[in-house]
Amino acid sequence: MKQIIIIGGGAAGFFCAANLDATQYKITILEQNSDVLQKVKISGGGRCNVTHACFDPRELVQFYPRGNKELLSVFTRFQPGDTMEWFENRKVSLKIENDNRVFPESNSSQTIINAMLEEIRNKNVEVKTKCSVKEIEKQDEKYVVKTSLGDFEADYVIYTTGSSPKSLKIIQNLGHKIVDLVPSLFTFNIKDDLLKDLAGTSFEMAETSIPKLKTEESGPLLITHWGLSGPAILKISAWEAVNLAKMKYNFEIEVNFISRSIDDAEELFQQFKQSNPKKTIGQSKIFDITNRFWQKILEVSNIDFNKQAANISKKEMDRMIENLCKKKFQVTGKSTFKDEFVTAGGVDLKEINFKNMSSKILPNFYIAGEVLNIDAVTGGFNFQACWSEAWLIAQDLNSK
Repeated sequence: MKQIIIIGGGAAGFFCAANLDATQYKITILEQNSDVLQKVKISGGGRCNVTHACFDPRELVQFYPRGNKELLSVFTRFQPGDTMEWFENRKVSLKIENDNRVFPESNSSQTIINAMLEEIRNKNVEVKTKCSVKEIEKQDEKYVVKTSLGDFEADYVIYTTGSSPKSLKIIQNLGHKIVDLVPSLFTFNIKDDLLKDLAGTSFEMAETSIPKLKTEESGPLLITHWGLSGPAILKISAWEAVNLAKMKYNFEIEVNFISRSIDDAEELFQQFKQSNPKKTIGQSKIFDITNRFWQKILEVSNIDFNKQAANISKKEMDRMIENLCKKKFQVTGKSTFKDEFVTAGGVDLKEINFKNMSSKILPNFYIAGEVLNIDAVTGGFNFQACWSEAWLIAQDLNSK
């Protein structure tokens, strides 16, 4: 019986094992940590954002800053609908939330983990934890995987280690080219009077842009203790990951908190002023923002809260609307987004055959998951790439 060694007990490694034909192969998963599927466990705040309800591969690839061209063929063969069906066939009820993210009905990542654990138990897949891979050697037709628990011989290797520098070094030593790692999906550190003491304040729809990079994004926005977060920030951090690393995370960002043009905001204000001339500006609810944020806008715009709307001067209005619609912040660093650390960079995609995720450099060697130079914005997309790539590997090996 031929031996398959899967290196890395994460989403891609486990899903691949769960789809392999165990009557054809002896399958062993090697995981360096004491627990498998650690990222699955913490994903989505412990609820596990399994995938995203986007069922058109051409639309789906738009969420991947790196890997979008290559994944098109992958997603035409296995996409979020197939992922959902796979788990539902294993008695995992899933639900699509308002923002199209898909979670288990149980709201617990353990449900997803249990489904995969049961599948590999049924297939007698051997899992070795606390097993650190030191080196992989090609010997004739086989591979020898040297680990802290001894040597393992493999006819086929499936490399799903995630993007740690150590795992990239191992595969680089085998001849693969590595694109430098940089963080993707991170929040921006900003010190500014406008954000001070407002952690937890959120905006349903804001626009963010980095003028120097001529790039912009929109979506929900959140003020944190360190600065700004939320999809409007995370999306821009993913798409511009490489450029922001080059800028050493020091740059200017412009934020439109109300997603309205300056002319539009002025018109709204003038209408309010005419209808409510005697109302004090501090008590006025003109824009779709929290009261605390409105007070802070007035404070940094040097406008007296007790002034009546009718008495607000053109200069005061201009300052206020500039702070709402075109506020410039200096970003001075980044923070990891929750525990879901995602990186750009990894194995060069030109060296992968995306029909079956096999290496073009090494025979009988497959690569999937975050070790590749593929990453996505937040919302279940990084997992979907893992499920799809792993499924293709299993289909290829099952057909041999």
